[in-house]
Amino acid sequence: MLRVAVVGSGPSGVYTAQSLVAQTRVPDVRVDVLDRLPCPYGLVRYGVAPDHEKIKSLQNSLRTVLEHERITFLGNVQVGGDGLPPERLRELYHAVVYCVGAATDRSLGVPGEDLPGSHSATEFVSWYSAHPDAAANGFALQARSVVVIGVGNVAVDVARILARSAEELRPTDVPHPALGVLAGSQVHEVHMAGRRGPSQARFTTKELRELGTLPGARVVVEEAELARDPAYAPGAAPPDAPAPLSAVARRNVEVLRGWAEAGTHATGPDPMRTIHLRFFLRPVELLERDGRVAGVRFAHTAPDGSGGIQDTGAYEDIDAQLVLRAVGYRGLPLPGLPSDPARGTVPHLAGRVLRDGVPAPGEYVAGWIKRGPTGVIGSNRSCAKETVASLLDDAPQLSGRPTAPDPVAALRAWGLRPVQWDGWQSIERAEAEWGRSLGRGPVKIPDWAGLLEAAHGSAH
Repeated sequence: MLRVAVVGSGPSGVYTAQSLVAQTRVPDVRVDVLDRLPCPYGLVRYGVAPDHEKIKSLQNSLRTVLEHERITFLGNVQVGGDGLPPERLRELYHAVVYCVGAATDRSLGVPGEDLPGSHSATEFVSWYSAHPDAAANGFALQARSVVVIGVGNVAVDVARILARSAEELRPTDVPHPALGVLAGSQVHEVHMAGRRGPSQARFTTKELRELGTLPGARVVVEEAELARDPAYAPGAAPPDAPAPLSAVARRNVEVLRGWAEAGTHATGPDPMRTIHLRFFLRPVELLERDGRVAGVRFAHTAPDGSGGIQDTGAYEDIDAQLVLRAVGYRGLPLPGLPSDPARGTVPHLAGRVLRDGVPAPGEYVAGWIKRGPTGVIGSNRSCAKETVASLLDDAPQLSGRPTAPDPVAALRAWGLRPVQWDGWQSIERAEAEWGRSLGRGPVKIPDWAGLLEAAHGSAH
């Protein structure tokens, strides 16, 4: 028997576990999937927008894997930091695969970024997704104007949630306290801004088009800004283009061109909120009034002819009482593992953790902590398969190491209280019951105490 611990139960961790039990090179592989949270699925539960039911349904596929007879889910087990040191975890298993993702967001690095009213989009997403680490006091949605800095899918998600009504979100699993705050939202203007042009935006066409289907909002784009992008002109890309446009970029430009030519785009007859899509704006300062954020000062940019941008010397201030930055994720060092601070990853060779440039026996990585926060959910499959292939190549050497006969008992002996699959099912039942009491579908429990009470058999 080969015992493997997978740290992280998001897509990369689950796909790693699936690859391990599906292969036939090494018989009888047993996998324990550990997670710091008492709930599985990682960013599929706590990062996918609540109104994206199709993507959230991926939980059903992940569930099937975690219910495999040779896979055991162990939630509420923190590895590193104040939890179990990686070296102690290694005593229990032949191999450990770390799939812990990218835990924090990138900063803007501009004056005023720490003002009250300035947050990362990660914080906002965690709040409306009921992450138990999210701030309990919610967000200042009495703001009339919000600036979202970034033009990726997370920025689009945030803008879309801000532009939806509470009634539109009520059928989703948005936690009830957050739904109440969103119901009282005074947001009227949402400005989403990127420092580059539309052809270099990171959102997908599906996400972009979705903004144009919101019944209570209209979308405004400025043709003068779009026209600065060499790819905006109809026809072939310009001769100095650094690379051919992707199909996604071409579709994005076409959607934006249609909206610009129409002047404004709205689905409903009386839109209550306006989403402004802005390009070629680089944030240089967050403005302050009465001790809080009051707006963002942007420098106007333009293509430099080599695929980059340059400042034009012009500036623009956009009023905002709430600023959300969505400029990417970044991995944090995991105590006990080596780290590459420049990339926010663990140094590795085909998934094998490198310590001082040498593969560390029995230690592996997969997912964002391996390759950085890139790709889509499906990208984790091939990433996991590469790591598992390395682990299986090493299996003859690993299988001779002593391991704990009962890792769960050892974890409990060390003072941990793992939440196993039946505990997670108790959480699901409690969330369904809470939702029924509110006249809704299942509603997420948003706090640690409630989750652990539910996991151990108490109603929320």
